[in-house]
Amino acid sequence: MADTKYIFVTGGVVSSLGKGIISASLGKLLQSRGYKVTIQKFDPYINIDPGTLNPYEHGECYVTVDGHEADLDLGHYERFLNVQTTRANNITTGRIYQSVINKERKGDYLGKTVQVIPHITDEIKRNVKLLGSKYKFDFVITEIGGTVGDIESLPFIESVRQLKWELGKNCLCIHLTYVPYIAAAKEYKTKPTQHSVKQLQELGIQPDILVLRTERGLKKDILHKVALFCNVAEDAVVQSIDVPTIYEVPLVLQKQNMDITVLKKMGLEVGPTPELTQWKAFLDKKHSAKETVKIGLVGKYVELQDAYKSIDESLLQAAIYNDRILDLHFIHSEKLSDENAAEQLAGMDGVLIAPGFGTRGIDGKFAAIKYARENNKPCLGICLGMQCMVIEFARNVLGLKDANSTEMEPNTPYKVIDMMEEQKNITNMGGSMRLGAYECVLKKGSKTFQAYKKTHIEERHRHRFEFNSSYKAQFEENGMMCTGENPETNLVEVVEIPQLNWFIGVQFHPEYSSTVENPNPLFVSFVKAAIENK
Repeated sequence: MADTKYIFVTGGVVSSLGKGIISASLGKLLQSRGYKVTIQKFDPYINIDPGTLNPYEHGECYVTVDGHEADLDLGHYERFLNVQTTRANNITTGRIYQSVINKERKGDYLGKTVQVIPHITDEIKRNVKLLGSKYKFDFVITEIGGTVGDIESLPFIESVRQLKWELGKNCLCIHLTYVPYIAAAKEYKTKPTQHSVKQLQELGIQPDILVLRTERGLKKDILHKVALFCNVAEDAVVQSIDVPTIYEVPLVLQKQNMDITVLKKMGLEVGPTPELTQWKAFLDKKHSAKETVKIGLVGKYVELQDAYKSIDESLLQAAIYNDRILDLHFIHSEKLSDENAAEQLAGMDGVLIAPGFGTRGIDGKFAAIKYARENNKPCLGICLGMQCMVIEFARNVLGLKDANSTEMEPNTPYKVIDMMEEQKNITNMGGSMRLGAYECVLKKGSKTFQAYKKTHIEERHRHRFEFNSSYKAQFEENGMMCTGENPETNLVEVVEIPQLNWFIGVQFHPEYSSTVENPNPLFVSFVKAAIENK
């Protein structure tokens, strides 16, 4: 395709309507037509990236292959498109201003007064176009975080206005709004949508397509009314109705010809409707599953819906590929102890020890690991979860009573988990960990090797502390084997206890690479072991 097409997705009325899912679903539909598609997220907050944000603030922090700490929506983009993202796919207000200020300090603006327009908006537009010009994508879908009317979003909205003017037919705006149902009046109300579109129009943008978020299907007269009042063609008003799983959204949009509407508005040939064969096969497996697999996820943020989003989705995908319905139980590690571990975990087919930072809830993770180890229950530890497996083993098998991580106890006599050498002089928190994809070599014959079916793998990391290799021989002599290492640094990436059915800890984050069409093999193996454990 000669020119890259740019699609912007904005939101109105309330947040959390699912702009990321709509963006990913439309991207999937365009990709299935043979186009090269990517999606980026613009976040209006002033943080440079979400890496230093508490999960209570912003949910999961997602890590790209090139080591960028990103918004969790990038996980949706990768899971839907099966295409890796980079730091170019997630831009914050903080990064935009940081870049502009750095240029000003270097004298790039030749003494001009630096202002929001044109300097900030030009920097935003440069980042929008970068994916198209540098990586040669056919479609770049850009999700604007927040809600129209937010003061933080104004520079981004202004940049969209300018780009619509500059790019003409190569630029299109999709606006997602909420249509609430008033139970007392027994009717849906379109006024919030009208006001949201009016607000967008006041900022100089006429949406080309409207997506109406609603719990149930809307009648044609409501769709006609919205089209009339919002200056949008009737065939460009799309409903996004509640569905059992986010993976059904592409099919919902396809039934309403949303991808066809986009292609027509951008002057492209429509062609035959894609079958989405593999996608539908995945959903068919989900719908046909009858039996459940019960997984207990032990973590300190379990009350938050998005804190472990990638892990939740990876488990769901793995369960579907094992022909099972996922029955996921969130177990708060702060409320778990040696005394109640059996009561809370006995009914689980498998236990997953979640990643995290800090001491809060750490004793509950030790209790869960001890129970799983002593009762031969399939157990997967991720990042801090793997480190907790090492500490628990050191204390209860090796007899190193006060063994710990120097993250939790700097003065521990047995530093079985210690800070990486290159991390010891770093004081800046943001983006300073071991981040991104690194190679790992697996030992043949190990359960991890059996899962991946190859010796060389690449997975993403997000950590400062590591297994202390000076204890390696002692661990292996007592039954915990180091079965995966980084070939350059000899950093221990994987530990497992071969004598148990399935007990594996990994320093990396396998959840980041799990997609609908390529579920991560470690999760598939873990869920399979949990099923066999029933």
